[in-house]
Parts: sequence; structure tokens; C-alpha cells
Amino acid sequence: MKPIWIVDDDQSIRFVLEKALLRENLPTRSFTNPREVLAALEGASDEDGPQILVSDIRMPGGSGLDLLGKVKEMHPGLPVIIMTAFSDLDSAVSAFQGGAFEYLPKPFDLPKAVELIRRAVEESQREEVSEERMAAAPEMLGQAPAMQDVFRAIGRLSQSNVTVMITGESGSGKELVARALHKHSPRANGPFVAINTAAIPKDLLESELFGHERGAFTGAQTMRRGRFEQAEGGTLFLDEIGDMPFDLQTRLLRVLSDGHFYRVGGHNAVKAHVRVIAATHQDLEQRVREGVFREDLFHRLNVIRLRLPALRERKEDVPMLTRHFLQQSAAQLGVEPKRISDAALAQLGLFNFPGNVRQLENVCHWLTVMAPSQVIEAKDLPPEVLTAAAAPAAVPAQAPRPVVGYEAPEPVASSPLVEALPGEPLSVSDPLAPPDGAVPTWERGLEAEALALLAADRHDVWDVLTRRFESKLILTALNNTRGRRIEAAQKLGIGRNTITRKIQELGLE
Repeated sequence: MKPIWIVDDDQSIRFVLEKALLRENLPTRSFTNPREVLAALEGASDEDGPQILVSDIRMPGGSGLDLLGKVKEMHPGLPVIIMTAFSDLDSAVSAFQGGAFEYLPKPFDLPKAVELIRRAVEESQREEVSEERMAAAPEMLGQAPAMQDVFRAIGRLSQSNVTVMITGESGSGKELVARALHKHSPRANGPFVAINTAAIPKDLLESELFGHERGAFTGAQTMRRGRFEQAEGGTLFLDEIGDMPFDLQTRLLRVLSDGHFYRVGGHNAVKAHVRVIAATHQDLEQRVREGVFREDLFHRLNVIRLRLPALRERKEDVPMLTRHFLQQSAAQLGVEPKRISDAALAQLGLFNFPGNVRQLENVCHWLTVMAPSQVIEAKDLPPEVLTAAAAPAAVPAQAPRPVVGYEAPEPVASSPLVEALPGEPLSVSDPLAPPDGAVPTWERGLEAEALALLAADRHDVWDVLTRRFESKLILTALNNTRGRRIEAAQKLGIGRNTITRKIQELGLE
């Protein structure tokens, strides 16, 4: 393992950190000023360089913040921990803006400092593996079996010009699939033109698709080429095809049938050499039955159908996608990419993502801007993610709802909570049975949640369910007291310092 570099003009600080880290089997190398560090970095190979850099902020030989900036230029992925005896807001903000991994005020507790350095080492090693995977990542990401099926289908269609229908929920990445189909097709050198038929008013959509001649309607002062002509020799992607007006469906069918169309107001047929890929989040068969989508157009488009899975069906891809989007957001904003802890990833895994991959991308962009430090913890996640993970839904007694993303196993017959039938009291031997004999459905739900997590071979069941239990209790008490914390703490039977600490830990601010 590469050493931890320590930069401080105080010999006693260097000595204490060296001894503490060596006891943890973490090699070290010490420097007294930034000039020595920069000189060592210039001459160091990748194997000889630092795993982590721990630097004082104010030294006779230069500023730790200046050193941070220069180090980040040379090694953008190197975690840097900034130490200072001047615990002011400006120093902390400057450190984080410069891309510091963490900010450590002096005097510090030595075990906590070692723990922070250990965490930085783990994050550094994890990011090294992640970056290697990113470097080899294709334009689409996914290890889940459902996504692998999509990739295989794209491969099979790579040398075909056949019409493809892509179905899937909004935000699941249908346009990415369409672009991949184009990129790996014989038409890859031609243009890829996309149009969302639901986003354009009905009166303008015909002109958008087929173009218009000069004078075809008021305001048509010049001839305009439509999307079919713009996509000549390439691919035209018709997104949300299920929302296309009925009369335009007839014109589209004609183009797909004989390859010709007319501009609005035109009299000369235009030949279309275009491959059409359509997409929808709607049930087109149902739209056909309702009479709002032409059956003959449906069959013309539905030559090959690709179903794109929702993100909740491929939860194993969330960590990979999260790291990818964090890198992407950082590049767009011109900042240092943030890392995400395992606890935060586990919390994200409990979220249902109704907006699918697009919502996860937005969450990562939000975290890049709003997360307070370089390592994203569970408490830093957006409110909608924390609220959804913290609030257990009401669970019917006869059908406990599993944790999102996991299938609940069959009830265990030996459990006293499962043996009680709906409407019957629990056995008096159950220590948690209520005195009035009512059926505690929340306990059944809790047991189902625990069984589901255990069956999924999770190793954080206690933390996950405890956080949700505590969050629900505190939120309910605060709602009951209209946000008055001291009164809520009294009703819960805990101290006011405890409720304040829990609110912070659970991200309920």
C-alpha cells in the first residue's frame, strides 16, 4: 500500500500521527512544508506517490490551501485532509471548495483522526477500482440481468435496419437505447434526429415531422425541412409515440409503408431513407383498444420490441450509476467529483425511484452541489430519499408489504407474530402483545421487512430498520407538537439533547 503523506511544520504533530498510523499498519512519509511535498510529487511514480495527503493549513513554507490547489491539479483523485488550529468558517469553506476530502480542526482527538484517515484510505481504494471500471464503461451502464438482455438485443440488431419499438417508464433511458441502436447500426455515419411527439403542439407537429413549403400557412415565409429530411441516411427517434395525434398517425403510416411523404403545402413526393425507432411509456395495445392509436401503425412499428426495465427492477445497478453520475456532474460543474459512502448507497437502494434513472441523475447533480463534504453520507441525501426510506408504510395484516426492491419470503410458521390470524389477538406469551388484544399490524410489517432483508443477505438490517423506526417516531412526535422539539422529547421520554442529536443523525432537519 502507498504511504500517507503528512505535511506539518510542527514536529510533535508529525510524530504523533506517524506513531498512531504505524500502529494501524499504515505507512507514512512526513514533510515540513509544501515545497518539499510538491518536489516529491514531481519525482514520484504512481507506485511511490501518496495514498492520502494530510496537510496543515498554515505553515511557514506556504499555505495548505495553496498546496491543496496544486496537488489537485497534479492528482485530481488524491484525497486531501486539511488540518488547522484556526477553526473558522472561511478556512472550512475554502478547503471544501478546493476539493478537500475532510476538514480536521486542531486540537483533534487522535483516534478520530486515525479513523478519518482510515476512511479516506478506504474511499481512495474504492475510487481507484471505480475509476478503472468507469474507464472501460460503455455508453450505457448496467450489470443487472434485465439490462444485459437489452445489451444483447442491441448487439443482435447491430447490423439491421429493422424498425424498433422501445417501451419503458419515463426516465428509464429509452433515448439512450435508441442512440446505441443507431451507433451500432449500418447508419452510424448518418444523423441521429430525435423528436418528442408529446412535447410539440398538434398544429406544429406535422410541420416538424415533414417540413413545409413557403406560404403553406401564415408565417411560413421560407421552405423548411422536417425531421424526416434532417435524418436522411440516418435514424429518426420518435419519442412518446403513443401521444401522436390520430390524423398524423395516418401520415406516419404512409411514410413507413412506401417511404414517401409530402411537405405541408407541397405537391412533390419526398423520398425518405430513414430508419425509424419509436418509444413510449404507454400501453399501446390498450391505446389501440381505446381507439386512439391505429392498429395498423402499431403493427408497423412493433416489428422488434425492446422493454427497458425500471430502475427499481435493477437495484444492483444503483451504485455503479450513482458513481457515474457523480463523476459526470462534477465534470459539468468543473468541480472535484464527490465520493459516496456505503451507508448512503444502502439508503439509496431503499428508494423506489419513481423517476427512474433520470431521477437518480438529478439526485447526483443535487448532491454534487449541496452535499457539505467530499464524502456523501446517508444524512446528506435529498429529503425525498430520506423521507421515503425513513417512513414505513401502513401494512395490512394479511399481506405485509416488503421493502422496495426485495421480495418478502413466505411467513415463518413458528413465528408468534405470523401465527395470529387477522382479527384474533396475539398469544399472551408474546411480550410485545398489546393489552387490549388488538392485532399489531406494524409489528407484522416489521417482521416482514426484517425477514425480507435477511433473506436478501443484507448485513445492515439493524441499522436500516432502527433508522426507520426512530425517524418515524420523531417525525410523528414533532407533527403532534407542531415542531416543538422540547415538547416532543418530553412526550417520547427522551432528553432534548437526544432528540436534537437524532434529528441531525437521521437527516430530519
